[in-house]
Amino acid sequence: MIYKTHLKLLMVTLFCMTSMITNAQIKKSKEMTPEQKNVLSTIEKMTEAFQKKDIDRVMSCYEPNAVVVFEPETPISDTNVLQEMFTGMSMVNPIFSYSGHEVFITGNIATHIAPWQMTAKAPDGTKIEQSGLSVAVLRKQKDGQWLMILDNPHGQFLMNK
Repeated sequence: MIYKTHLKLLMVTLFCMTSMITNAQIKKSKEMTPEQKNVLSTIEKMTEAFQKKDIDRVMSCYEPNAVVVFEPETPISDTNVLQEMFTGMSMVNPIFSYSGHEVFITGNIATHIAPWQMTAKAPDGTKIEQSGLSVAVLRKQKDGQWLMILDNPHGQFLMNK
């Protein structure tokens, strides 16, 4: 009986400690560091350029040989194909919104995670609505700029299988 009581007390203590740590992390994450803001700036620059159909500026947010997953399980790294895909997709005049951003940095690698929604119009006027979870990996360049090396706007794909 004493063993069960101690075990329950230990579990409650661990739960409380985990909650305190989690709450502290949540409070800290609401304010991004300057470096996290720099990572987010790359994402915002790419999104804005894409919405303005400025494909050269979109591509400037990626390292050479970066991988973009336009469709689940179909990574593309060929620069010419990426430019064609971005150009084609921009023709539906997409408007993106994000419901939040998480940025984690270790050394010169960062991960950006964000739920997104997109509205657009097909050439025939049909409204297009999509949403997903963007997971991007960025690398800090020698000049301090952050560029994407992996961009997967379908990060939720495996959860929906």
